[in-house]
Amino acid sequence: MIAVWQRIIKASVTVDNQVVASVGRGALVLAGVEKDDTESDVAFIADKCANLRVFSDEDGKLNRSILDTGGEMLIVSQFTLCGDCRKGRRPSFVRAASPDKGREYYDLLCRMVEEKGVTVQKGVFQADMKVMLVNDGPVTLILKSR
Repeated sequence: MIAVWQRIIKASVTVDNQVVASVGRGALVLAGVEKDDTESDVAFIADKCANLRVFSDEDGKLNRSILDTGGEMLIVSQFTLCGDCRKGRRPSFVRAASPDKGREYYDLLCRMVEEKGVTVQKGVFQADMKVMLVNDGPVTLILKSR
């Protein structure tokens, strides 16, 4: 599993000109499921998403997690993260999971993060989404389960 984790001031997802999800201070996570992923890959990413210490403490050091700050998380499925761009000019998506597995593991990721105590909003799986964010810092991290 691959995720792009971004510290944000706010973020939202719009589908068909309707805002379907929005969060305040916290994180936006773009998540891609690969065909060889297992539930342990999802659990690894969920743990990282909830526990990364990238929020400032009282001394200005990146020492607090989203759980410590009470922040919110917007998780958006994005299979294009699984694209391989090493050859040619068109990405290959052979590593991406099938839509059924992608939806199952995306939903599982959202549930696992919620179970850790984070308030989660979701994008719309397989929809044409417009994602708006105000990146804070910017702090952007790439997470890989392997």
